[in-house]
Amino acid sequence: MSDPDWNEIARPVGRWAGRGARIEAPARLPGGASKETWSFDAVAPDGTRTELILRRDPPARPSEPGAIDREASALTLAHAAGLPVPELLFSSRGAVLGTAGLVLRRVPGETIARKILRDEQYEQARGVLVGQLGRFAAGLHGLADKPETFPAPDPLAGLREQLDSFAADGQPGGGQQSEVFGLALDWLAANPAPAREPVLLHGDFRLGNLIVGPEGLRAVLDWELVHLGNPAEDLGWLCVKAWRFGAGPPVAGLGSREDLLAAYREAGGADIGPAELRWWEILGTLRWGVICMTQARVHLSGLYRSVELATIGRRVAEQEWDLLLLLQPEEAAAAAARRPRPSGAPLPAPARYGRPTASELLDAVRGYLTDQVMPATGGQLAFHARVAANALAIVARELELGPVADGASLADSVAARLAVANPRYFGQD
Repeated sequence: MSDPDWNEIARPVGRWAGRGARIEAPARLPGGASKETWSFDAVAPDGTRTELILRRDPPARPSEPGAIDREASALTLAHAAGLPVPELLFSSRGAVLGTAGLVLRRVPGETIARKILRDEQYEQARGVLVGQLGRFAAGLHGLADKPETFPAPDPLAGLREQLDSFAADGQPGGGQQSEVFGLALDWLAANPAPAREPVLLHGDFRLGNLIVGPEGLRAVLDWELVHLGNPAEDLGWLCVKAWRFGAGPPVAGLGSREDLLAAYREAGGADIGPAELRWWEILGTLRWGVICMTQARVHLSGLYRSVELATIGRRVAEQEWDLLLLLQPEEAAAAAARRPRPSGAPLPAPARYGRPTASELLDAVRGYLTDQVMPATGGQLAFHARVAANALAIVARELELGPVADGASLADSVAARLAVANPRYFGQD
């Protein structure tokens, strides 16, 4: 993986920051499984400092042709309409930034969901964000300019096609199947949502892609999945349980579905009801599960090796569980009560190959990552150390609990996989 050529980037940046501007303090930001994000400052000869962000494709994972142009176009439209989004300075298909990417003005604020949901300084923001998000969505969906260059996919057909390709693919990372995902596909097809006039959708409208200040929403980020579609799709995605990050309220861990729909409707959005929103919430949960499969598949294929992508593959169990909670809540509740419960302690025996055992070695390496690597580093390295420690914990639980029992019911099978992948998730029902 190669870093950006900051000397090359300084030249076009100089149009906004001042001719002869130099780049200072470039830093790779943590997170982002599909894009690299860098912060940097452009310093003009007179000392004026412009704070900027670079978002680009990882060198080994180029996006599809035209994707960066659509993202740039959507940001430009939203910014011109007065919606809170970062200002785009320029985009490049690769010649300047090394890969396709964007340079934007940096918006100050917090993006980490758990801080927004829990820190005292965002208490006021938590009280207003649901309304702000509803109004933002209404403003975006109400834009009259909807270029034909934006795709208008059939989301259900696309998910079915992806899952069929996983089942048929004999390559590494293929052969993945999920009975729960099949159940969800069938339910969605049998209970279609009302058709609506297509609007411009963000495509990844959720906590984690927002910049928030103590007063509330400052900017909506990450427009790489922009497309045309049903307006309820963005709202349903915002309600997917994965984007509550352990908090209870159904809309991004912040508030109620009713408040979201009311704010959206009062700002000029469509009159969307709870049943329609639920359909899109189920589809969004399935969609995130398929994305988890896709990310793991990229790692397993060898195209782009990443501990983050590898670990995301085990999050499929979380989405299967969420779908069962939505579609078969009684069966899920019974399976949760019967679920296996890992002790969390390293197993000293059997010691066929001597001590430390495999479990004890995993525990030692995990402790090294959490107690020494993470405190001594920052940014992307600390983030990946945390992910690696989590991966080792998954392996340790799998060693302790063993394989899923033969003949287990669908709900019991998912509960067993989730007990290995993330046992704390049961407490977030």
